[in-house]
Amino acid sequence: MRIERIEPSPHKKGRVLVFLEDGACLKITERELLDFSLASGDDLDPETLGRLKEAAGISNVRAKAAELISKQAMSRRELERKLRDKGASAEEAEEASAWLSSMGLMDDAQYAAALVRRYAEKGYGPARIRSKLYEKGVPRELWEDAMADLPEDAAQIDAYLSYKLLGQRPDERQRRRLTSALLRRGFPWEAIQSAWGRYGEERDG
Repeated sequence: MRIERIEPSPHKKGRVLVFLEDGACLKITERELLDFSLASGDDLDPETLGRLKEAAGISNVRAKAAELISKQAMSRRELERKLRDKGASAEEAEEASAWLSSMGLMDDAQYAAALVRRYAEKGYGPARIRSKLYEKGVPRELWEDAMADLPEDAAQIDAYLSYKLLGQRPDERQRRRLTSALLRRGFPWEAIQSAWGRYGEERDG
């Protein structure tokens, strides 16, 4: 297959467009351009063309992966899912996430710990945080360590009730509403009931 012309991409820095005689356009990186010593007028045999396409596919998926994590932290599993949604094969997505991890640019354990801190600061309880870890694709074997420094349920619930009630005694409707809100936030029923007991004792004391 003959190369008709080679041009830098007008939209992506470091991207090169290789136009073939059959009208196809290969999007490669400068690395493939150098590795394969490509030039206009070259004839590519089927084997070389296949290797070029495979190498270009890997490089392009890596570039997309790096772009995605530069915008938002995420787990390896979530990154791989996003890459597949954008057309990468499962093998390409896994290779790209492994490549980023090997360079220290992705670490599921660090991501899990940061995720737990963020949702704890928002006042979420353990059940809701576990749900978020699952949703974000964090491996289950990392959950326990990530949640080891989670504040005690009692402290978080007490702070929530104090903030919402400002020292006032709630009526039954308020109590039900706040209990439901705490359950949605992921706190266990028993811990919520204990907190109501402490709140009542404080008001009576």
